[in-house]
Amino acid sequence: MKSRQAPLIQVTGLTAAYGNEIVLENLNFSVDSGEIFVILGGSGCGKSTLLKHLIGLYRPVAGQVLIDGIDLHEAEGDLRLRLLRTMGIMYQQGALFGSLTLLENLCLPLEELSELPETARRLLATMNLALVGLAEHPHRYPAELSGGMRKRAAIARALVLGPRILFLDEPSAGLDPVTSAEMDRLILRLATNLEMTCVLVSHELPSIFAIADRVIMLDRNSRGIIATGTPEDLRHSNNRTVAQFFSRGASG
Repeated sequence: MKSRQAPLIQVTGLTAAYGNEIVLENLNFSVDSGEIFVILGGSGCGKSTLLKHLIGLYRPVAGQVLIDGIDLHEAEGDLRLRLLRTMGIMYQQGALFGSLTLLENLCLPLEELSELPETARRLLATMNLALVGLAEHPHRYPAELSGGMRKRAAIARALVLGPRILFLDEPSAGLDPVTSAEMDRLILRLATNLEMTCVLVSHELPSIFAIADRVIMLDRNSRGIIATGTPEDLRHSNNRTVAQFFSRGASG
């Protein structure tokens, strides 16, 4: 762990449900500033559901998500906007606008959410493309890129407003081993150089061991967290489900 300050993110008693079906129940964990924190588990365990609660898309049935000690789901108006501005999000499929170039994709949030003039917006967008190794491709469209390049472009867009927390949904999913390793190195470099806190949803064991400071593992049957610690802690867990996951991998 990189910091022993008060947690940047504190989740207390979080319960998530779809209608009457409880997916996650009474989750408690924290993320320190500067950590690379991974949420893992098998298919249907609630990884993406938890992520959507952490970024404010879903409201918990019970419990809290505190960002810098402030309840994200109770905050309103300018305070809520300020909390949301601390976050950058890379969705699993990238969610880039196919009709826009990479430069235009990055300029769009700046146009909507900042008062920067056009010249400054384009310069900032270009700088963020350079951060992820896409400086030579500002005028290409998402369909013209490989899967790994689209993911890097999505990270660049997530960073363009200068967030403190970067959320990544399965950043290595669908990538070949070489490209996946490049993605791991990029995340490590961004976390270090930008002093960024990163929260990842992942089930890719090589990536988890390469980058994670700390991990929580969710379980579909128990609807909660069954293991917390470093990747090495979980590798040597006495919990049979955790041990099987780390010895064989998992999908989902």
